[in-house]
Amino acid sequence: MAESDLDLDELRARLLGLRRTLTDVGKIGDAAAETVELDQARQGRLSRMDAMQAQAMSVEAKRRRESQLRQVAAALARIETDDFGWCVDCGEPIGIPRLEIDPIALRCIVCAERVEGT
Repeated sequence: MAESDLDLDELRARLLGLRRTLTDVGKIGDAAAETVELDQARQGRLSRMDAMQAQAMSVEAKRRRESQLRQVAAALARIETDDFGWCVDCGEPIGIPRLEIDPIALRCIVCAERVEGT
């Protein structure tokens, strides 16, 4: 893949912006993932159930954010080592439109479809 076809500086900036956003959202969301206080004198059963459900959703959102942060870090590392834009399965170039839409993509569309079973 010719580097002139792919604006790595622009993709790097997008990845850094995504990392910043995920980090900022994580700071806000961490408080919601804390343990739910089960004080029956202060709240009813349904309120506690709602609080526990919200806490579980916050924990899952935190897990997904952390996973996405790892993917962003890996994409930035691939840019630095000139491995960015190559499919990890077949070694062929990943389509530029695919990378412009999803700069953390690891696979070309053919391999991604095969892995996802679609």
